[in-house]
Amino acid sequence: MNGDGNLVIHNLSKEFVNSQKVIQVLQDINLSINQGEFISIVGGSGCGKTTLLRIIAGLETNYQGTVTLSGKPLNGCGLDRGVVFQEHRLLPWRTVKDNIAFALNNVAPQERERIIQEHIDLVGLTGFEHAYPHQLSGGMAQRVALARALVNRPQILLLDEPFGALDALTRIQMQQEILRIWEIEKNTMILVTHDIDEAIYLGDRVVVMSSRPGTIKKILRVNLPRPRDRSNVEFAYLRREIYREFFASKDEDLVYAI
Repeated sequence: MNGDGNLVIHNLSKEFVNSQKVIQVLQDINLSINQGEFISIVGGSGCGKTTLLRIIAGLETNYQGTVTLSGKPLNGCGLDRGVVFQEHRLLPWRTVKDNIAFALNNVAPQERERIIQEHIDLVGLTGFEHAYPHQLSGGMAQRVALARALVNRPQILLLDEPFGALDALTRIQMQQEILRIWEIEKNTMILVTHDIDEAIYLGDRVVVMSSRPGTIKKILRVNLPRPRDRSNVEFAYLRREIYREFFASKDEDLVYAI
C-alpha cells in the first residue's frame, strides 16, 4: 500500500490540553488510502474526524504516529493537498476569478489565466468570473471554494462537511458535481460528513468512527455502481449497518426502524 500517491496513516493518536486537562481526541488510527480512492468518514460530533482531516492537511502537526504520502512523511501544509471547509471562506472583496487566483502561485501570467478559466469551467461557473461572493448562492460559493482547492492540482482533496450548510436539493446537486469532478480530476478525495446517505452515495469505502477518543470501528466497502440509487436495497443495507454501529448498543429498535 506504499505505492505512489497512497496515503498511509499508522498508529495515529492526538490529544489536546485544555485548562490543564488532557483530552484524548484520536487513538490508534490505522488507515491506508489508495491513490484515486474516494473515502467517506462518518462519526458523531466530537469524535475527532475533523481533527484527522486537519492532520492530513498539515494544519495539526503535534501528534503521535505517522502519516505518509507516497512513502514520505507529511510535514505541514503543501500544494499536494487541497481543503474545502463547510464555510466557503471566500474573500468578499474579490471576484470569483480573483478568489481562485489567490490560491495559485508561481505561474506565468498567460498560463495563470488559462488555469483559472479551466477551473471556473470545471465547477460550472462560466459567466460568473467577475461576480462577488455576495452575488452567489450558497452552492455557487462552494463551487468557487472547490475550484480554489483544485487549482494547484492536488493529489488529495480534503472535504470537511462542504455541503453541510446547503439546503437538501442543492446538497444533492453538489454531491453529483463532486463526483463528476472526481471522475475528471482522478485525485484522491477524503470526505468528513455527518450525513450517512452522503457517505454511501459518494464513497468507495465508508470509515465509521467511534465517539471520543476517536477510533475506527468499522470500514465498509461500497460495491455499488455509480450513479447510486439511494432507494436501492443494497444502499439501504449499508445505511442500516452504519446506523447499527452508532445505535445498536443503545436502542436496537431504533436501528430496525430506520
